[in-house]
Amino acid sequence: MGREFASAAARWLHLVDMDVRPEIVAVCDSNESAMDWFRRNVPSVKRCTVDYRELVADDSVDAVYCAVPHNLHRQIYVDVISAGKHLMGEKPFGIDKAANDAILSACSANPNVFVRCSSEFPFVPAVQRLCDMIEAGEFGELIAVNTGFLHSSDLDPQKPINWKRIAAYNGEYGVMGDLGMHACHVPFRAGWIPRNVRGILSNLVPQRPDGTGKTVACDTWDNAALLIEAVDAATADRFPWSMKLARIAPGEKDTWYLEVYGMRKCARYSSKNTNSIEILDYSRGGEQAWQRIDMGHETAFKTITGSIFEFGFPDAILQMWAAFLYELVHGRPLKKFAGCVTPEETALSHRLFSAALLSNRSGSTVKVEEM
Repeated sequence: MGREFASAAARWLHLVDMDVRPEIVAVCDSNESAMDWFRRNVPSVKRCTVDYRELVADDSVDAVYCAVPHNLHRQIYVDVISAGKHLMGEKPFGIDKAANDAILSACSANPNVFVRCSSEFPFVPAVQRLCDMIEAGEFGELIAVNTGFLHSSDLDPQKPINWKRIAAYNGEYGVMGDLGMHACHVPFRAGWIPRNVRGILSNLVPQRPDGTGKTVACDTWDNAALLIEAVDAATADRFPWSMKLARIAPGEKDTWYLEVYGMRKCARYSSKNTNSIEILDYSRGGEQAWQRIDMGHETAFKTITGSIFEFGFPDAILQMWAAFLYELVHGRPLKKFAGCVTPEETALSHRLFSAALLSNRSGSTVKVEEM
C-alpha cells in the first residue's frame, strides 16, 4: 500500500484545481530490500531507514502513512501522533479495543494533529452517487441496509499462511479487523449507529502450511456474518443492517457491496459492476422497477479524465489521498462522504466488532457499547 500511495503521489497532476500536493521524503521498512523500489522510483526520497523512530524524528516529515501489521498499530501510531506528525493509518486502527483506546487517547492529547484511517470504498463514483442520495434524504425511512466485503483468496486450504491469518499479529477480530472498516465506512458516516449485534464467525481452515513444509495453526476468523440493529441518528428510526465479511467466499475475488432499501427509494452497488449503480424509484401504486445507471469518471475530486471513462482501484486510491490532504489543509472534508475515516469512526468499529466476538461466544445478541 505504500507503493500504491507513491504511485498516487506521482499522478497528482491528474487532479484538477488541487491547492496541496504530497512529496514523499522518507521511507521506513524493517526489510531493507523493500525500500529499493522507492530508491529507484521516487527521486524525492532523501531518507530510508529500518527504524521508524528516525522517520518520526525527521523535521522534514510533516505527515506519516503507516501500513503495518495490526499488532504494531498501538505503539507506532501513538508515537507518530505524540511527535506531532499528522497520520494516515490503516484499519483496524489497533489490534483490539484497548489498542484503539490508546490511539484515541493520543489523538485527544494532541488536538492539532490530523489523524485519519484508510478506506477507499466511498470514493468510487457509483458509491458517491449513492452517498449523495443518502445526504439528500432520498431514501425516506430505512427498511434495511446490507454491506459487505468478500474474498475467495483463502478457499485453497494449501495456501501458505501469512500474518493476517495469525491472531498474534492480526488480532482476535480476524476478518472483521482486516476487512470490516470497508463495510462500515459509509453507514457510520451516514449516522447509522449499531445498537446490538448477533455475530456468527467461522474458522473454516484451522491449519495451514507455513511455506517450509510444516503445518501451523491458522487461528483467526475466516468469515463473519453480522446482523445488526442500527438506528439512524438523524431520525431515531431503527432498521436491520446485515454485514458479511469473508476471506472464503467462493467465486468472489474482491467484491465490495452496499445496498440501501428505503420507503421512497432503494439503491444498490457492487464492485462486480463497479461503474454502475442500480436505483429503484417508485411512487404510490406505481410499478417497482430497478434501473441501472452507468457511471463514468464522475469523481468527488475532479480529474483530467473525461467523465465518460471507466474508474478503477488506483483512481480510488488517488481520490482517498486527495481527501486526506484536502481536509488536512482546509479543516473540513470536501463534502460529507468525501472524507477519510475518522478516529471516532474507528472506535465505533471496535465497539461493534468486540460485541460481535462476544455474541459469537455466547450465541446471543449483544449490545454494542455506547461512547
